[in-house]
Amino acid sequence: MTSPTYLIEPLVLPASLDAPDARDFLEFSELTDALVMETWGNLDRASPPAARLEAWRDDPYKQLQMFFIRSAGQMVARSWIRFTAQENLGSATVRVDVREAHTGGGMGKALLRHAEELAVASGRRTLQGFTEHMANFDPDGPNVLKPATGTGALPVESRPVRFAAAAGYALEQVSRFSALDVPPEASVLDELEARARASAGDDYELLGWTDHCPDEYVDQMAALMSRMSTDAPAGELLHDEEEWDAGRVRHVEDLWKRTGRVSLVAAAMHKDSGELAAYSVLQFSPVKPWMAEQDDTLVTKAHRGHRLGMLIKIHNLRRLMAAHPSVERVQTFNAAENEHMLAINVALGFRPAGYDGEWQRLVP
Repeated sequence: MTSPTYLIEPLVLPASLDAPDARDFLEFSELTDALVMETWGNLDRASPPAARLEAWRDDPYKQLQMFFIRSAGQMVARSWIRFTAQENLGSATVRVDVREAHTGGGMGKALLRHAEELAVASGRRTLQGFTEHMANFDPDGPNVLKPATGTGALPVESRPVRFAAAAGYALEQVSRFSALDVPPEASVLDELEARARASAGDDYELLGWTDHCPDEYVDQMAALMSRMSTDAPAGELLHDEEEWDAGRVRHVEDLWKRTGRVSLVAAAMHKDSGELAAYSVLQFSPVKPWMAEQDDTLVTKAHRGHRLGMLIKIHNLRRLMAAHPSVERVQTFNAAENEHMLAINVALGFRPAGYDGEWQRLVP
């Protein structure tokens, strides 16, 4: 049986949301929201159109290509390819999504084949992607697929799992998507903070800033953000170490602001050496006042064992609650095998809300 042929059209980003040619982008953004709703039932993991427009633009560190398919004049399927421009020059991230009412007709296969061909033509033979899954299954039960790490699982019968596996992708890692109701129980937070402070002693000073790292710490922040690319568990996913400098830190800070995010950063400084030993980032968007996102948290290897991860997370959480009392929950991601960071989050009250599968295919 011959596979159907679909017209795959590229998305061209407009200069602004009000530009004459913004119609396709706005419809693509509506499609993206609809896909998020189909998976999660809410828009917690969605971004507003203005933030997407800024985040999706090419910059010195990445290029993004997006495509769509129409049915009866409406966008019903999409794909995107992300090319990094500084590291991982042999890799690309690919993603394909189809509205539920239009699955089973070959649109996903056509979009994936198209994306893979473009990636390989650009010299990218390590293809990576991710799938999203609600926490409505038992990861320790039957009929699950385990990743190469052996930790975590996905439901083997879910459509995204079957699609990725049939396309030759291997499940390399599972990430847990977790949510924390805010405010957490005050007595629990106080006890955790007291224990963390006792473990850290007087050797560390807590720092905090919003949006812009102080100049005296920016080089150290660059070093910490570089370590984040290697110290965070990645399973069997192939990744190069990222090279960060002050310019890259300022670039990402500027991107956060342009996408409408307020970024709260907490850090622990080792008093004797003046070294930044740990940092954590919480982000809030005024257009989504009910929630915040826990981003990176890192403790350098030389300073582990003093509960600094717990200390800076609580420090930042208290800053968030004071500055943005509208927040009702915080969401975050952790590799399923990252037992230490998961233990901190569980102690704080984070509960599993879903799982992401991290997939990889090596093209000969």
